[in-house]
Amino acid sequence: MKKIIYVCNVSADHTANFAPINLYSMKHTFTAIDFETAQGKRTSICQVGLVRVENGRIIKEISFLVQPPGNYYWDRFTDIHGITPEDTASVPTFDKLWHLIEPFINNQLVVAHNGFSFDFNVLSKTLEYYGLQVPEYEKHCTCNLFDRKALNTLCGVFNIPLNHHEALSDARACAELYLRHLANP
Repeated sequence: MKKIIYVCNVSADHTANFAPINLYSMKHTFTAIDFETAQGKRTSICQVGLVRVENGRIIKEISFLVQPPGNYYWDRFTDIHGITPEDTASVPTFDKLWHLIEPFINNQLVVAHNGFSFDFNVLSKTLEYYGLQVPEYEKHCTCNLFDRKALNTLCGVFNIPLNHHEALSDARACAELYLRHLANP
C-alpha cells in the first residue's frame, strides 16, 4: 500500500485546500552551510557560505565575509583560510547579516560537514552572543553520513571541486555530498 501525505493550506477566507506532498522534493530540498572562524571562539565567524538546494538542484549560493567581534584573528586561523583583519575591517558583523541568512535556516533542513562538532555550534553560539534567537531547524552532518571522513578526502574520492576552507566552496561540496547520500542511502 502506497502512503500519501497531504498538506493543508488555509486561505484568508478560512477555506482549506489539501494537496499531496512530494516527498522526493522535500527530501531533496535543503541548505548546506559552512562557517570559517577568525579564532578558537565559536562566536568569531569571519565567513559564511550557503548553498540552497531545491528538488535536487542548486538554486542559490551566497557567501559573506563577516567582521568577527573586535575584528580579532589568530594567525594560525588566517593561515588556514587566508582571511585577514584587513579583509573584514569594513564589512558588517554577523547580527547585521542575520536577516539575509535566517530564511535559509529557519524551519529548514540544514546540512554541514562536521556540523555537530562545529558549524551548528558556531551558529547557536554566535546568535546567543548577539542576543538573537536560535531558530528551529533539522540538522544533518555529511561527516557522520560518510564515516567521519574529512571533506577534502571525500571530495577527492568523488571528484568534487573544492577550494578547502573557503566557506562557499565547502558548503557547495557539502551539498554535493548530501545529494550523493540521498541518491545512495
